[in-house]
Amino acid sequence: MKSLQKMTKYKKKNLILEDYEEKFSYNDAKNQISISFNRVAFVFFIFVTLTIIFSIKSGHFGFKNASVKQLNIKKKDYRATITDRNGNILAKTINIINAGINPNLVIDKKKIILNLKLIFPKKNFKTIEKKIYGKKFFYIEKQISQEKLEKLILLGDKSIITEEKISRVYPHGDLFSHILGQIDDDNNGISGIEKYFDHELRSEKNPIRLSVDTDLQYLIRKELIKAKEIFQNVGSAAILMNVNTGEILSMISLPDFDLNKREKIDDIKYINRATKGVYELGSVFKTFTYAAGLHEKVIQPETEFKDLKKKIRCGKNTIGEYDNKIPKDLTAEQILIRSGNIGSVRIGQKVGVKKLKSFLENIGVLKKINFDIQEVGSPIEFKWGKCKLATASFGHGITTTPLQLAKGYSIISNGGFYIDPTLIKNNSNKSTKKKRILKKELSQKVNTALRKIVSSEEGTAEQANVPGYEVGGKTGTAQKLYQGVYSKAKINTFVAIFPTSKPKFVLVTLLDEPKISKEYVYNYRNKKGSYKGTPFNTAGWTTVEIAGKIIEKIGPILATKY
Repeated sequence: MKSLQKMTKYKKKNLILEDYEEKFSYNDAKNQISISFNRVAFVFFIFVTLTIIFSIKSGHFGFKNASVKQLNIKKKDYRATITDRNGNILAKTINIINAGINPNLVIDKKKIILNLKLIFPKKNFKTIEKKIYGKKFFYIEKQISQEKLEKLILLGDKSIITEEKISRVYPHGDLFSHILGQIDDDNNGISGIEKYFDHELRSEKNPIRLSVDTDLQYLIRKELIKAKEIFQNVGSAAILMNVNTGEILSMISLPDFDLNKREKIDDIKYINRATKGVYELGSVFKTFTYAAGLHEKVIQPETEFKDLKKKIRCGKNTIGEYDNKIPKDLTAEQILIRSGNIGSVRIGQKVGVKKLKSFLENIGVLKKINFDIQEVGSPIEFKWGKCKLATASFGHGITTTPLQLAKGYSIISNGGFYIDPTLIKNNSNKSTKKKRILKKELSQKVNTALRKIVSSEEGTAEQANVPGYEVGGKTGTAQKLYQGVYSKAKINTFVAIFPTSKPKFVLVTLLDEPKISKEYVYNYRNKKGSYKGTPFNTAGWTTVEIAGKIIEKIGPILATKY
């Protein structure tokens, strides 16, 4: 029985074997190999899938392992938004994430350096490597982007530290740097609007709306940068202001700086030349002398001055004309148009020390003024006398700031109404009663003369005669004072008023130490033709040219918006 069972088993075994051998062929072998390959592929697929899952899990744990310091945003840390007059954001508080590394927690320093190079290819890794091999915590990137943050977290390295903070961002970078100012690491305002309105920015929820216009700011700055390329000046400034309200539509000082970099700006080259720069501004003061003469009724535009000398002495000093071609017989108005030094002295002498000083004080050019930022300069005080009266009459030996210059010209041209410059938009629809300190007729007479300076051949500012805008203005060229000695370096200024028939705007343009350009081509406005090369390093060939370009660019905006 047992042997039969064995035989049966043996036969079954042989039948299976025989059956296998009979059916085996090349195609069957191929199919079998294919099946085996698919099995291997399936196993590989499972392996890859598990690897991906593991990687995701690792990333998840890496995210958990990356230490996150969340700072509670307290009310004291928040600063209100600052906008321009049209609601465009100039400064805003946002949530950011900073990413840093604790070198003491790095397990594989070479590996993390390699990974960081892939994430931050533009960084200086000589410095970073030194820090990684050091012991102190350092930031790898502040205000890190979401994309870079995700890549950093997926490394799963415990040494990576991320912290959530609030930050002050300035969308326009350097465009409003001197106006907005800076904050420190503790969120305190340390300059500009940020400092002057620090309390309001911390306590108010509503934005602070400034009077400036972003489009105008951009266009004017662009022209000042072009001027730097042409005349190689060390700095420049421009102020565009509404002569009737005092609202500043644009204020620029170059060089400027990127507010987002939070660098300490202590170099004198970064001074706000528009407000803090105190300069002798030269012949732009002649307009004040002429206006003071009209105000005191010692002259009229047609008042004749006979036998004006080319040179006069005052004490040990000699006062001469800048242009020997100026006629010896001129009216008071012609003295201003031709920018005569000796004629201006004669007008100043008619006004007298006491009255000229009082006039200049009343229009706000002699003493430090209150303003919406603290970076405001103080004109240098001096002792008045006969010789000082003579020099001050044509703008020599007397100082002020471009901001105060804009204020003085505004009062003289706007019908004699007193105004204070401001960076804050007037949101009130109510018209406030303005104080008149000069007669309307005086403004009309001065504006007529300023227009002739730009529109006539005798004037010094014909390159600012932009068609359609009735530009009037006055040039000023002054030597810079270094340690009590006058140098060859110059301050060139032009003050434009437009339209002179009904003034709305004053534009002050200043170039600090411009140089003569041999290649620049001047295209004449009042006559056909052009001229290559700067013949004289005076305001008529530098600031007037730039002011004309500015008015050309901003004129359409002013005409349609204001």
